[in-house]
Amino acid sequence: MFAIAVEQGQYKTYTLSNQATNTALEIIPERGGIVTRWRVQGQEIFYLDEARLTDPTLTVRGGIPILFPICGNLPDNTYTHNGQTYTLKQHGFARELPWEVVDQATDDRASLTLSLTSNDQTRAVYPFDFQLLFTYTLDGNKLSVHQRYTNHADEPMPFSAGFHPYFQVMDKTQLAVDIPADRLLDQPTKTEHPFNGTFDFDQDEIDVAFTALSRQSSSVTDRAQGLRLTLTQSDEFSIIVFWTVKGKPFYCLEPWTAGRNAMNTGDRLLHLAPGERLETVFTLEVDFV
Repeated sequence: MFAIAVEQGQYKTYTLSNQATNTALEIIPERGGIVTRWRVQGQEIFYLDEARLTDPTLTVRGGIPILFPICGNLPDNTYTHNGQTYTLKQHGFARELPWEVVDQATDDRASLTLSLTSNDQTRAVYPFDFQLLFTYTLDGNKLSVHQRYTNHADEPMPFSAGFHPYFQVMDKTQLAVDIPADRLLDQPTKTEHPFNGTFDFDQDEIDVAFTALSRQSSSVTDRAQGLRLTLTQSDEFSIIVFWTVKGKPFYCLEPWTAGRNAMNTGDRLLHLAPGERLETVFTLEVDFV
């Protein structure tokens, strides 16, 4: 019933599938460990910019880019640790580096485990030894991503982590958004506003963060496509970001553990003691309505 196929094209692509439900998940480990496609009962869930995917000099817009060790950007792309200044690009480096496949299973579900380990390239911008282990699991109409963050450094390791899923949409006016917060932070202007559950999709860009969540699940119902997408995340992901651009057929619903510039401000920044590890998870589930 469950299978994992491997195809070598420009990038080696792993496809987790369940033929009985016509469901499949595509992952490209060497392109930042990214999930590129998710088909549920034959319907594409994610948006993907193919041109950016095939250009290794560009970050990918589509699928589920990984954010580590920061979410968002830093002023001048810099932060200071122990009196030394380091440069980190927006959303960190995990989405740009090759990940390694370390395990896979096809028993009662399909799963693939990827690993990213610190190296000279990462230490130049983030002076810590670490290992990330992410397991992507396909089970029915649900995708779960279990993460294990381990600090192999001899000092506490500060970081934030997140994900940047791009969901395909045909008509944004047909979206019903349920995010459990009554206020939002407009990230470009750094101003707070009440949130009544609706967005003005005529704006050129919507880039907002919800920082006071009353529960750990959100949903978006797409009436045009007849589906509801539910995001559920563990408590460490205390922020939900909603982002979209006018004229582009996607919206993003993003779980973050901390906001922009947390590496400098310390706000919600996670810290792992030497030898310590943290396990977190988020799930996406599709219901047809």
